[in-house]
Amino acid sequence: MYKAKVNASYEFEINTDAVEQLDAVETSKNQYHILHDNASIKAKILDTDFNDKRYRIKVNNNIYEVKISDALDQQITAMGFAIGTAKKVNNIKAPMPGLILEINISVGQDVKEDDPLLILEAMKMENVINSPREGVIKSIEVKQGDTVEKNSLLIEFE
Repeated sequence: MYKAKVNASYEFEINTDAVEQLDAVETSKNQYHILHDNASIKAKILDTDFNDKRYRIKVNNNIYEVKISDALDQQITAMGFAIGTAKKVNNIKAPMPGLILEINISVGQDVKEDDPLLILEAMKMENVINSPREGVIKSIEVKQGDTVEKNSLLIEFE
């Protein structure tokens, strides 16, 4: 069971059966044609934040901010804990295998939380990897065009 919060105000529960039964066809990169209750829907994924599970989606010319919570996220929230407060992130590892398309930072650069650091292409989607915290970039272990495996070290903070 997943929870999706749309535009920080509407919350929906989604089960995996509903997702599997969705009649969606990818028409081009990050663009989909969906049939739901005999209605035609055009959807496009505009931005993704894989680490925070946030997406910006355009549906029939309306733009929505969507945050998805899985079972673990829901359990942590129910227990009263905030995600990420227990540790300080000192490095960023690849969340999945992919290709480094773009690097937006340099060694020694000051970054703020949520600044875009790099773009990782995986499964035909461009995933923007944002900074999890404020800090200074200590090292960049990849370069544009590199192929990386899951959990490969990408960036270190001072």
